[in-house]
Amino acid sequence: MKPSVVVIGGGTGNFSVLSGLKDHEIDLDLTAVVAMSDSGGSSGRLRDELGQLPPGDIRQCLVALAGDAEQGAMLRQLFTHRFSMGEGLEGHSVGNLLLAALTEITGAHDRAIEAASRILNIRGRVLPVTLTDTHLHAVLSDGRELEEEALIDTRGNEDGVEIDHVFLSPLAYAFPPVLESIAHADLIVLSPGDLYTSLIPNLLAQGVGEAIRSTRARLVYVTNLMTKPGETDGFTAERFVSEVNRYIGHNSRIDVVLVNSTEFSERVQQRYLQLGARIVEYDLSRMKALVPWVVENDLVAEGIFVRHDPDKLANAVMSLLPKIVQNESSGGSPAAGD
Repeated sequence: MKPSVVVIGGGTGNFSVLSGLKDHEIDLDLTAVVAMSDSGGSSGRLRDELGQLPPGDIRQCLVALAGDAEQGAMLRQLFTHRFSMGEGLEGHSVGNLLLAALTEITGAHDRAIEAASRILNIRGRVLPVTLTDTHLHAVLSDGRELEEEALIDTRGNEDGVEIDHVFLSPLAYAFPPVLESIAHADLIVLSPGDLYTSLIPNLLAQGVGEAIRSTRARLVYVTNLMTKPGETDGFTAERFVSEVNRYIGHNSRIDVVLVNSTEFSERVQQRYLQLGARIVEYDLSRMKALVPWVVENDLVAEGIFVRHDPDKLANAVMSLLPKIVQNESSGGSPAAGD
């Protein structure tokens, strides 16, 4: 039986993890769980104009898992193409428009995703975390409330006021196949990405936190490389871990944390400082006090900007699988720092 891996997150974080795992030499039963609270850009416009759930993060996961054939490459290019002009079309991606059309044709968002999955011949499944039409809200430490993901995502750090907590309104209920996938997983990977606007919205859907707390799967969290202005200013990797555990609802549910051990060039650091972002640093001893197992690896593809390298990330994740299976069979737990 193929190992079952569930990847939870949104946006480019899920894309990096999924595209690496899809091409790994070990054949996997892959499931992507995707946040559905996006309200900006093409997704937000389609959401407002058509009354549908946002397709953008779903599209990215479908493309990440698309087949490798020549036809698949062209379909991936088609799904990611974004119009640069045209009244009403400018800014829209073809993939978003196709998902919107398939939703109207099939009559349901989940059936539209299934249809797009067949068109792209994807390796795995893509599941919306919820089918509830809901919006992300953030309460700041000074009591102000921001409504909708787009406002939280783009607010910047001009006022220096931290996010106190986020919630969904109205309450969102987890899509049942998501809970089933979590329950039967061997490994659950929490993707890197915007903490409050990409990852945590998945944990806010009713039932997801309980499912993660109850599953026998090992929970792996891939920490971010850089902070985000207005969202995670000054956050260390330990702070990211603590926040994720807070929304899961358990002080120490994360089993394994993957942190990048590569040093960035001074040029890259200065480039990010100009954007108001900094390297996410970590203290190994403090991290080991939070989680049973900390894995330090080179995870970076450095260019003009730094991103997680899909292949390095997949290798790091998959290196955990035999250790986890061996540990489960012996009834033990991995040692911190292994």
